[in-house]
Amino acid sequence: MLRPSEISMFELLSTDPDSKARRGRLTTPHGVIETPIFMPVGTQGSVKTLHPEDLHAINTQIILGNTYHLWLRPGTDVIGELGGLHSFTSWDGPMLTDSGGFQVWSLSKIRKITEQGVQFQSHLDGTRMMLSPEKSMEIQAIFGSDIAMLFDECPPYPCERKYAEESTGLTTRWGKRCKDWIEENKPTSGTGRQLHFGIVQGSVYPDLREQSARALVDLDLDGYAIGGVSVGEPEAEMFAAIQNAEPFLPQNKPRYAMGLGTPTQLLEMIGQGVDMFDCVHPTRCARHGQAFTPDGPIHIKNKAFEFDKNPLTEDAHPHVARFSRAFLRHSFRAGEIIAQRVLSFHNLHFYLGLMENARNAISEGRFREFQREFVARYTAGEK
Repeated sequence: MLRPSEISMFELLSTDPDSKARRGRLTTPHGVIETPIFMPVGTQGSVKTLHPEDLHAINTQIILGNTYHLWLRPGTDVIGELGGLHSFTSWDGPMLTDSGGFQVWSLSKIRKITEQGVQFQSHLDGTRMMLSPEKSMEIQAIFGSDIAMLFDECPPYPCERKYAEESTGLTTRWGKRCKDWIEENKPTSGTGRQLHFGIVQGSVYPDLREQSARALVDLDLDGYAIGGVSVGEPEAEMFAAIQNAEPFLPQNKPRYAMGLGTPTQLLEMIGQGVDMFDCVHPTRCARHGQAFTPDGPIHIKNKAFEFDKNPLTEDAHPHVARFSRAFLRHSFRAGEIIAQRVLSFHNLHFYLGLMENARNAISEGRFREFQREFVARYTAGEK
C-alpha cells in the first residue's frame, strides 16, 4: 500500500534544458495549482484591499494565511465554528498556512524558545501563550488549509555557527513531532487530505542546509520549503541558501521559497528549481504608490504623472486600464482607498502574469532567454 505522500499530488510536466526551471502541477483538495506560482499573502485571512472576486479575476491559484495572527485573532474557536478558513474568508481556492515559525523570529523581544516550543506574549494584549509543533499542526488542521507548514525555528541573520547548529537540530526534532501528530490525527482539507511541507533551515552554512534538507526528506512529506531567507541577509546569501538546499530535495515534490521576492529574484529562483513563492512585496509596494511595469517599477505619486492620461501599463488588466495615471496620482495624494486597491490588483496581476509567462517559457524550452529579456528590460527602466 502506498503511503499518503506517495500518492501523486505533484506532477512534473516539463523542465528547461538550460536551467533547473520546472513546470509542474500540484493537486490539492480545493483545486489544481500550476507551477511555478506566486501566492498572494492574506495575513489576517484576506489579501489587503482586495475582494476574493478580484483575486479570481487575475487568476490567483492559491493564497497564504498566517497561522500565528489568525490563531490570536479571531482564534480557532471562531474559525472552526464557522467551517474552517475557506468558509470563514469566502475564498474557495487552494490555501496555504504558514507554521508560525517566522513570527517566532520576528517576535524575538517577547518570546522564549525551548525544546517544547515557543513561549511568548501576544502582541495584541500581552497574554502569555505557548506555540509547540503539535499546537501549530492542530491550529492548521482546524483551519483546514490545503497545505500546512511544519513548525520550525527561523534563525536570525547574522547567525553564529553554534546557534545555527542548535536551531537546525531543533527544527528537525520539531519536524518529527509534527509528522507524528499528522500520522496520528490525519488532518483533512475539504473532502481531501491536508498536505504538509517541511521547512529547510541552516542559515548561511551549506552543510547545515544539506543536513536539514536530508532530515526532512526522510520524513517523506508532500513538499519542501526553504526558510530562513529574507531575514536581512544580502541577496547573494539568499540565492546561496536556495542553491545549498535544492540539490537534496526530491525531484517529484514541490519546492517553495518562503517570503520572496522581487520580480527578478523570482525568475532567478525559478531557474534554480523553485516552484512556489509568497511575499507581501507587491501589495506593500502598492500601498505606498509603487506599481510594477515591464520597464521597471514606477512611483505613481511623482509629479511627472500629474497630467498623464495613460493607463499604468499598455497591457494593464481592464479593471486597471480604465484609470489614468493622473487619476491614480490624485487619488493617492487625496488619501482615497481606490488608489491602493487598484495598484494592489495591478501588482498582483503583474506577478501572476510573470509566473504564467515563465511557465510557458519552460514548456517551450526557452526559460533562460525569457529571463534575460525580462531582466534587461526591467532593470533598464528601474529607478
